[in-house]
Amino acid sequence: MKSTTPAFLSIMILMFFLSSAWGHEGSTAVEDIAMVRKGVVRLSVAAQVPDYSVPWNPGRITRGTGTGFLISGNRILTNAHVSSNARFIAVQKENDSRMYEAKVKFIAHDCDLAILEVPDESFFDGMSPLSLGGVPSLDSTVTVLGYPIGGRRLSVTRGVVSRIDFRAYSHSAVDSHLTIQIDAAVNPGNSGGPVLQNNTVVGVAFQAFSGDVAQNVGYMIPVPVIKRFLTDINDGRYDRYVDLSILQFPLLNNAYRRAMGLAPGDYGVIVSSVLKTSPSARVLRPGDVLLTIDDLPIFSNGYVEMGDERLRMEEVVERKYKGDSVRLKIIRESKQMEVTVPLDSPWPYLIRGRRHDVRPSFVVFGGLIFQPLSYDFINASNIKDINILYHYYHFIDNELYLKTPEIVVLSKILPDPINVYLRGYVNSIVHKINDKPIRTLKDVSDALKEPADYYVIRLLGKHRPVILERKEVEEARERIIRGYGVLKEEHLGDSIVPEDWMDVSAK
Repeated sequence: MKSTTPAFLSIMILMFFLSSAWGHEGSTAVEDIAMVRKGVVRLSVAAQVPDYSVPWNPGRITRGTGTGFLISGNRILTNAHVSSNARFIAVQKENDSRMYEAKVKFIAHDCDLAILEVPDESFFDGMSPLSLGGVPSLDSTVTVLGYPIGGRRLSVTRGVVSRIDFRAYSHSAVDSHLTIQIDAAVNPGNSGGPVLQNNTVVGVAFQAFSGDVAQNVGYMIPVPVIKRFLTDINDGRYDRYVDLSILQFPLLNNAYRRAMGLAPGDYGVIVSSVLKTSPSARVLRPGDVLLTIDDLPIFSNGYVEMGDERLRMEEVVERKYKGDSVRLKIIRESKQMEVTVPLDSPWPYLIRGRRHDVRPSFVVFGGLIFQPLSYDFINASNIKDINILYHYYHFIDNELYLKTPEIVVLSKILPDPINVYLRGYVNSIVHKINDKPIRTLKDVSDALKEPADYYVIRLLGKHRPVILERKEVEEARERIIRGYGVLKEEHLGDSIVPEDWMDVSAK
């Protein structure tokens, strides 16, 4: 038998201390998880998803699971997509077979967060609220807690922070905010669960790529977004994110910079367009050069320096609230000046976003169904009409919303003897009814309620109008309603267009 060498002994001693350290770290991690898991809950949700193909229907019932966690004030924080369209939510603590009813108190579909409340105060016995931390650094380790794939036992996964970015939130499809990418598994059911570091919450798990796109790429909503949501609801309502509502173009080309009166360098962007419905339209113009925002220099790629990070200039606005403003130093026609822009939530972009907790708007008349153009309508229909696709995709950049705040479509026909020859008019945009321009769905409702012997409906791209005789429509009304189970003949609420804009634009 060979004698043990000093080098071998040194290696054995080193391995002993390393294994001891690892064992200690592991037990500490278990104790930390044991402490925070008292604040994590399983959510069971029964939801009713609107039916845009048969808009008067209540919609199909779905069931799903998610995760939430307790924060200060006996509030449960989770994702909006977990609790949206909910008809009943049950919460369950770990190792507790009892289920308690929860209700949505606040919901923010633009940043995918929601607050639930549990009326039965006994639910909180033995629970410990989790505290919010900060933004984790790149290449640091985080822990994700949740109930993925409908499991009834708590799941714990760990991963590394691989990117801090500004990207789209899939729940709304149109809103982008600060996002942190992690390589920990984030699966259905994990949504709404806390992401932990040093025993504090550094994020909320909320979306991931499918396995066909990328492996082990998940995302969490970081603390700045969470805190903004919690601050916004302090007054008892949620006001949505605000926006400058402009598009800017980088000023990287030196010749372009000289033409705009700028010296070569790495600062300044040019305004390429301004949304006409936004407060910025009263202050900014296309062609303005933005130099600073709230005294922070704007680099020529549209980024600013905040602390030790370079972030997109939109993040300065991200941290503001409705009624706040931003200060901008600009160059206009070779003159430098300072302006202040009040902030508000723009509405035209909502046509391109998923909507939740609202009912489809529609009007039924003579078996004809009229609906406003929207993401959900497009998603539920097989649209091929070039006019509809143009109005949908160019609603904002071609400023179509100024003349027609809602694009109304003849979406479907319930066949009846009075409309049997009108099938070729389906999926056409309504232009006029009895020579009155149609700008919103309410215009359709009002026009069809006015006394007339005939209703002449003119559609874009169609040479001949649709003509319905009032007498025939009245005779067919009960037949169509009963035959097709039409529960309601119109719903005009839940429009993307604010009422105050309707009033102003109508003048």
